[in-house]
Amino acid sequence: MIEIPELAAGALAAGTVSAFVLGGGLVKARRSTGRQRAETEALRARLVAAREEVEAAREELDDLTAAFTAELAHLAGTRMPAAATHAAHPHYQVPGPQQPELGGAELAAGLDAVLDGLRTAIAQERKRVDAAARAGMRGATREIQAGLYRLQDVLRGLQERYDDPELAQTLYALDHENEQSLRRAQVAAVVCGAWVGLARGESYLVEAVTGGQSRLAGYDRVEVHNHLDDGTGLISHAVEPVAIIVAELLDNALRHSSPDTTVGVHLERVHHGVSVTVDDAGVGMSSDERAHAQRMVAGEEPILLSELGDPPRMGLAAIGQLTRQFDLSVDLSSPSPYGGVRAVLLVRDHLLCTIAPEERKPAAAAPRSTRETAAEDTTHTLAADETPAASAPARPAADDAELPRRRRRVRTDAPSAPAPGTPRPAAHRSPEEQAAALGALQAATAAAREERPAHPPHDTAGDHPGTGEHREGNTPDE
Repeated sequence: MIEIPELAAGALAAGTVSAFVLGGGLVKARRSTGRQRAETEALRARLVAAREEVEAAREELDDLTAAFTAELAHLAGTRMPAAATHAAHPHYQVPGPQQPELGGAELAAGLDAVLDGLRTAIAQERKRVDAAARAGMRGATREIQAGLYRLQDVLRGLQERYDDPELAQTLYALDHENEQSLRRAQVAAVVCGAWVGLARGESYLVEAVTGGQSRLAGYDRVEVHNHLDDGTGLISHAVEPVAIIVAELLDNALRHSSPDTTVGVHLERVHHGVSVTVDDAGVGMSSDERAHAQRMVAGEEPILLSELGDPPRMGLAAIGQLTRQFDLSVDLSSPSPYGGVRAVLLVRDHLLCTIAPEERKPAAAAPRSTRETAAEDTTHTLAADETPAASAPARPAADDAELPRRRRRVRTDAPSAPAPGTPRPAAHRSPEEQAAALGALQAATAAAREERPAHPPHDTAGDHPGTGEHREGNTPDE
């Protein structure tokens, strides 16, 4: 049997162990409760912070919404109208977004895409409207041209029927006015995409230039200097385009220069064809105006009617149409040495041809080539002198001054046709003939000097009767 003290000791030990166990569990429970309380407080703090963040995000979203709404209003009310104006007037600036930092690059790209779509739609609509306007104007100009051609036939018939000088002068003035109206209608038709209106055969290039000159008011201020070889012509389908281009270049030169100045036209042979250079002494153009004019005449991109101003200025646009259609080129990039504008028309070799003068004689009013005049004057000078200067005998001293001298003889006893290359009196010559005669005289003088010895024999000076030319021996006076 177990004794009572031992039993009590065992119970006490068991109770002690239980107490320790229960105490450890209580401590653990308290620690767990503390941790839970801390976690609860942390969660509560995080919830409060989250609520604050939500409120801040809501306020920021409201601000972004207001800013985006303002940006859309700026896009619709300012930028899109400015883009529409820029489509018609490229110098007009389109403003950027009010807040470039709003939404970053993606939002800015989206807004720019909206403007690009608007520009595309506007461009398509402008082209459609412009095509409709061109079609309507093309039909109207066709009827106007037909009426002007009929009026031209009537006026020329009256000119052939009546011989009264005053009536003839009036008819010629009316014919010239009709020609100017016809040119304006023709230019408008060309700008609208119509054909040039006339079909011609091969023609001398100088005749195409003078034909364009004759269509202008103030044509008498134009001086044409023809330095081309005889027979230089244009193929049939290039005659009228060249005449139109020259007429428009001359019209600009005459309009923007003083009425007391002249406009010079020089026809020269160049490496790739023939150049027609127009120089005026007018007001000139600024660099921006020259760049715009060069873009117009280049014909590299179509020009809308709405870009021609009000009232529309169609001359340069017509040149651009023709240069693009007929492979011509016009350069306005360099100023004239006379202070105005220099325009150079280049007619390439594939548009040129050679016309035999014996098959088709040039027009009487067309300026003669200085090459031909120089050759004829040189031949005439050599024929007038019986012997070359190098083989002439030595002349005696001054006491034998009574000996006859060789002079160019000019008949004065009876009227006769002037020798080839001899200019007519200035009172009976047109401005074109005066310019050609001056160029011929200079070319003939240079050619004659090249043909003579460097040191001719000396002789007493004499004056040529009827010419006023001073000669020394057998050489021209230098």
